[in-house]
Amino acid sequence: METVNILLAEDDVRLGKLITHLLQKEFHRVDWVKDGREAYQYARLSHYDVIILDWMLPGENGLSVCKKLREKGIQSGIIFVTAKDANDNIISGLDSGADDYIVKPFEFNELLARIRAISRRKEKKLEDVIRIHNFILNVTIHELKRNDEIIELSKKEYQLLELLMRNHNQVITREVLFEKLWGYDTEVSDNALDALVKLVRKKIDLPEGRSFIQNVRGIGYKVRMSDV
Repeated sequence: METVNILLAEDDVRLGKLITHLLQKEFHRVDWVKDGREAYQYARLSHYDVIILDWMLPGENGLSVCKKLREKGIQSGIIFVTAKDANDNIISGLDSGADDYIVKPFEFNELLARIRAISRRKEKKLEDVIRIHNFILNVTIHELKRNDEIIELSKKEYQLLELLMRNHNQVITREVLFEKLWGYDTEVSDNALDALVKLVRKKIDLPEGRSFIQNVRGIGYKVRMSDV
């Protein structure tokens, strides 16, 4: 099975660690969040092939998150993980836009089978090329060009730029950028994000122009949609 990009929303720390570990052993990419609001933010900002969504999440329950994602046009496959096995609950989950459900406790092989099934059914809608001004970001081969000239980026520099360009119509908060780039359990200092932005600006900005990456004071960063 090819690598699947997965978002896991599970507030049970022990279960979340176990599922994340087992999925990564199968060579899948996994982002793990622990509440509903984070799940919605992550799913809105990045492309996931499959979202594994616990029903009873703090902050915002899985049912509400699923409905909001579908209303936003998010087409990722969604699997509900729930202890609720009554028919009415299952119907509510599927009616909210979920593709499948699995009842706790479950065997890991069963979860893998459901991921495989959804991955076969879902057509990936990840945009291969993002164009803003004279920048072209190819997300398939992780390459940035400006006026047909390739700009070499480190892994973190590329990740930052892809997040900003993919979400060019909005400001991404410092908190979200930090979590997406370095994760929760990290000893990276608070000014690491500003240092990373400075490195990217040095590589992509023209001396006579304004910076492509705009600082929104006290909130975060966005890409500049006016001329740079």
